[in-house]
Amino acid sequence: MGDPSTYPDGVTAPPRRVVPGPTFRWFALASFISMIVIVLSGAAVRLTGSGLGCPDWPTCFKGRITGSWGIHHFIEYGNRVVTLLLICVTIATLVAAILREVRRQDLIILSGMLIAGVVADAILGAFVVYSNLNPWLVSLHLLLSLAMVVISAVLYHRSKYVYGPHARRDVRDRHFLLIARLLWIPFVVLLITGTLTTGSGPHAGASQGQLVARRLPFAFSSAAWIHSLAAVLFIGLVTGLLFAIWTKDAPSALRFGVRRLVFISLAQAAIGVTQYLTHVPALLVELHIVGAVSLTIGVTQFLLKQTAHDREPGTRREERPAVAMHAVQ
Repeated sequence: MGDPSTYPDGVTAPPRRVVPGPTFRWFALASFISMIVIVLSGAAVRLTGSGLGCPDWPTCFKGRITGSWGIHHFIEYGNRVVTLLLICVTIATLVAAILREVRRQDLIILSGMLIAGVVADAILGAFVVYSNLNPWLVSLHLLLSLAMVVISAVLYHRSKYVYGPHARRDVRDRHFLLIARLLWIPFVVLLITGTLTTGSGPHAGASQGQLVARRLPFAFSSAAWIHSLAAVLFIGLVTGLLFAIWTKDAPSALRFGVRRLVFISLAQAAIGVTQYLTHVPALLVELHIVGAVSLTIGVTQFLLKQTAHDREPGTRREERPAVAMHAVQ
């Protein structure tokens, strides 16, 4: 078991090894992937017109799971099963954080936040069903799911590094740190305008033969125009940040992070323009949501990379070959 004196204050070690730190990061990674899956599966429900495939919640047909099944029923109820599995994954992650060899309060809190978020998302999903796909609730549903992607990304990042009151925290560049924080303002505006654009667009989440779901009370073209302005502003900011980081010869971690933001932003813009000109086909909308998830992760990681921390013992990839070589010798 690791020596507790090597860890920062506020981090205590239980008397026996339960869940090693390197093992916990795989729980964190599973939760991270799960949050991505919940966004994409929810989008698939909407874009296939399966939002009202199961008119009841948590069952499908008036208190029963079985009934007159069709493709929309399978997709909608399949999404609910995915949500249940995600709850199991997040509970396992919380238990692993509590039983971790060196217990850390930040990992326990983040794991608990994920459970609360998934449960809240499931309850919100019930209101979405019973409100016949109220577009405001559907938009909130997506934003909450993206917020959980942020939390899970932070959890996975922290599971690999040492955090605490006296842990090493070297700011790579204080000016870029401030910019990385302020970048969240235009990014949140971009996400909100994007969800409102989708909420006023043609994909309501219901299919033919079902009750027609309402749309947001403004023109799709107007919402798309506002969203495009937010996108141009964000792309301009990250592009300017790219030139600033390159000219200042900043650390490679910052270079890679901002370069990824520029690439994803330009790809998102290309998909957005294409889907608008082609009358918003479902496949391109799904790709656009994939891009939104990627951009959310990119903005989160760019902020996290502004500070340098020591790796958790056993989580550095090059350590294992070194140990194996030592054993051979």
